[in-house]
Amino acid sequence: MKPADKIENIVKKMSFKAGPEMDKDLWAETSKAQNEFRKTLAPSQHNIGRIIMKSPLIKIAIAAVVIIACVIGLSLWRTTGSGIALADVLARVENVKAFRYKWILKIYGDEAAGKPVNVEMRAAVLESQEHGSKSSVEVLDPNGGVRTSTEVYRLPQKKAIIRITPKQKKYEREEIDDAIAEQWQKQNNMDTGALVKKIMKCKYESLGRSIVDGVESEGFRTTDPNYKRGGGFKNLQVDVKMWVDVKTQLPVRYEEVTSADFDRNGNRMNQQFVIYGYQWDVPVDASAFAPVIPDDYTLVTAPKKPAPTEENAIKGLKLYADLSGHYPKHANWTSEYQWSLFEKSETSAAKRLQEDIKGLTEEEKANKLRDALLPLHGIGIFYASLVRNAKEPAYYGETVTPKDADKVLMRWKVSDNEYRIIFGDMHAETVTAEKLTELEKLISKFTP
Repeated sequence: MKPADKIENIVKKMSFKAGPEMDKDLWAETSKAQNEFRKTLAPSQHNIGRIIMKSPLIKIAIAAVVIIACVIGLSLWRTTGSGIALADVLARVENVKAFRYKWILKIYGDEAAGKPVNVEMRAAVLESQEHGSKSSVEVLDPNGGVRTSTEVYRLPQKKAIIRITPKQKKYEREEIDDAIAEQWQKQNNMDTGALVKKIMKCKYESLGRSIVDGVESEGFRTTDPNYKRGGGFKNLQVDVKMWVDVKTQLPVRYEEVTSADFDRNGNRMNQQFVIYGYQWDVPVDASAFAPVIPDDYTLVTAPKKPAPTEENAIKGLKLYADLSGHYPKHANWTSEYQWSLFEKSETSAAKRLQEDIKGLTEEEKANKLRDALLPLHGIGIFYASLVRNAKEPAYYGETVTPKDADKVLMRWKVSDNEYRIIFGDMHAETVTAEKLTELEKLISKFTP
């Protein structure tokens, strides 16, 4: 299959909201393609479709659209030279009941084999606090036209994500956990709100007033690398701008440019991510969130992902250790959760699974491995929820092993002076901030 053809296999699984959920979906649904691609390149050596996700670029590409809250450097600047306060912008955004926007993502650079990558996606999104969201997404063909299109409905009241791919005449229904559905309903337009929060938590400056998209706006800018914490990229450069309507104090446009080295040879990946065309407080009807599925479309049932709980994170960590003998290096990097990393493992759990899939067809094998490895996603899903809820999580899987019974593997804040800890032997405790400081002195600090 040509690399461009594999875009469809990933795009149809994404939620496509320009926010933290997009990050989670991108990681969760594209990691398999990443690992398959490694087999097609030189042994030493990541695509929004399978062209993007099968290239080391994926780490940057995902970072391009990730909305991960900064966990350090909280700045409570209330006003700028014009008197507009980002805290007030956030309050306005969170009070909006429904709005529309569009986004464009461009990714360009060189993959490990030195081949150029040039990918462009665009989407139109309708958000409603009451009903959920609807996204119409297109992946553009480099030679012109649209490569693939997908409609994605996130429906918290129905506890489901529905994805429709007209070209393939298929649709997918993914059931979601009660906890995730409840979280969606409490997020209050968190996608755009999260962007405002991120800027507030980093060092930023006012750009003054300009006419942007025909609207008198005030600009805010940050080049603080902490805006894009995580990924382990080299020479990361970030330039983020948000323009706010001076009359309504609601965002008009968001622009993000990111570049970073992605391999030892200094190859760089660049991305441009723009949100524009905001329409705030638009009238909506429940019918807009009712998917229309033709009778000749085939239903593909997606597995139900683990709920974002401590228990599921521990189950995932334990399974990973059983299959590999160690913990994943990153808590939020789901490319570590695929079978290609365990298919040559010598652990007893890996050998049992290797034996179970012998003689199966490719489809049977894929289904068997999907179900067997599903608990692994509990790690990233839980960690992402901690980030979204500002629980100040940290993860030390790069240095802590299953033999390090008393070392901190993962921790997060539960109150002003208390932290919850998952230790290297998978037991969990709640400790004071002072005790956590003592425990973290025992490990080489690494925060993804």
